[in-house]
Amino acid sequence: MVDPARARKMADRIKVIVAKRLERGIRDPRLGFVTITDVKVTGDLQHASVFYTVYGSEDERKDSAAALKAATGMFRSEVGKNITARLTPSIEFIADGIPENAALIDDLLREARERDTQVDEMARTAVYAGDEDPYVKPREWAEDDDEDDDDTDEDEVEVAPAPTGRHAAATEPDA
Repeated sequence: MVDPARARKMADRIKVIVAKRLERGIRDPRLGFVTITDVKVTGDLQHASVFYTVYGSEDERKDSAAALKAATGMFRSEVGKNITARLTPSIEFIADGIPENAALIDDLLREARERDTQVDEMARTAVYAGDEDPYVKPREWAEDDDEDDDDTDEDEVEVAPAPTGRHAAATEPDA
């Protein structure tokens, strides 16, 4: 196994060599506007995967893929002349999915923004299904209730039913 730094350097060198060769042009009318995005070299430096994108329609992408596949031997000999390795790696051209993935991510983000605006609009116009405040409030005890009753004796005390639930201790009147 070779040093990973050496493999990275060779990948960068192959990327430059292939890009320069594409810039000078090859004699294939099928080749469109091709951009080399990345090159990966195996750890033993025997195989290089060249990732590319093509600007244009789906037909132009297919034609460019066929042109690059047909010119693979020419690119390999060009790489062999310009690198200082004992063996020239085999070359494989792989269409890079970056533009398609970026378009998919843009569509997903747009859809998420639209859903967020719909949810915001629904929240602004929402009304309660029941009461606005569905929680039970503790009873308020009026102290002046005893003063209003003229019929009660001083010994008789009116007792309210004891509240139940978790707030029972907090809502009982002081005796």
